[in-house]
Amino acid sequence: MNDRVYKGNAGKDALDDQGWLLGHFKTPGDLRHSTDVEIKWGVHRRGDQRTAWVTGEERESLLVLVSGKFRVQLREEDGGDALLEEPGDYVVWGRGVDHSWIAEEESVVLTVRWPSIPGYKAPDRSTP
Repeated sequence: MNDRVYKGNAGKDALDDQGWLLGHFKTPGDLRHSTDVEIKWGVHRRGDQRTAWVTGEERESLLVLVSGKFRVQLREEDGGDALLEEPGDYVVWGRGVDHSWIAEEESVVLTVRWPSIPGYKAPDRSTP
């Protein structure tokens, strides 16, 4: 590899940065550093859920189900929950949409968010 190409494996690289493969949180100079977009390879056990709802969202998001059964929780005024059951099912939401999620079965999801900005990291599950 060189400074213009990065080759990796989403499953292995996802072990760093809570699954995020690309975004502002990568070291500047790393090809995976971006303030334009974030990409996550999320591998979730049945019952995994986000520790807190995202509110005041300033980004737009696309979440695609690769495998499993995954629920994106949305407020009723935004159309209610999106249950993703078939590989390729996806949901897109925009700025201002509060959301959370829960893995109803062991699931793999691909998430794309834009722009990539700090301030949305959920508290660590081990933090009281």
